[in-house]
Amino acid sequence: MRFRGPGTTSPGGTEGEPDVSDLGAGQGPGHDVVAGLRDRVREAAQAAADHELAPKPPRASAVTLSLLMELSHANTMGNVHGGEIMKLIDSAAGIAASRHAGGPTVTASLDQMNFLHPVRVGDVVFVHAAVNDVGRTSLEVGVRVEAEDLMSGRRTHTSSAYLVFVALDERGRPRPVPGLQPETDKERRRQAEAKIRRDHRLARSEAIRRRRGEQA
Repeated sequence: MRFRGPGTTSPGGTEGEPDVSDLGAGQGPGHDVVAGLRDRVREAAQAAADHELAPKPPRASAVTLSLLMELSHANTMGNVHGGEIMKLIDSAAGIAASRHAGGPTVTASLDQMNFLHPVRVGDVVFVHAAVNDVGRTSLEVGVRVEAEDLMSGRRTHTSSAYLVFVALDERGRPRPVPGLQPETDKERRRQAEAKIRRDHRLARSEAIRRRRGEQA
């Protein structure tokens, strides 16, 4: 897997087992740039590993991205392509996860993605991301997407998603992350719901594993 910044996904990888050991492989024109990025990632991961793992509130890492939707973002239906929205979601969630972890993180899974309303060309999209809960080395980030009509100022909740990230050390291995300290009833509710989703993920994975074992 190659680290491409916050929210990197490991193609074909397994949850909780990301690796950046092959960063910079090859000698193409961008080799020096990639090698430099690899060194920066490892330095940041090493520095993060030395940080005090004091709990952090969600507001300490929450982030909002905004972008005007243009024709280059449109699909054949004339709406903004869902993949463009998913890219923004992964970027915002990755930033929130890395801010909370204090270093590099990678996308382990997209737990849930709901498209509620279309986004139109000319809308301004706002992508809000915040950490909902943490495990030992993983974090769940919730994302809410809103589209604003510039003419009327009306905002519509268009998408929601939940993503799981894993924090990495300087060798590209999972490392512990700070705890989460919710401060409001809404944040405590989000944390409780995140724990339910985690239990469901684990139960689903175990059921599939046992089913495949029965068929082997």
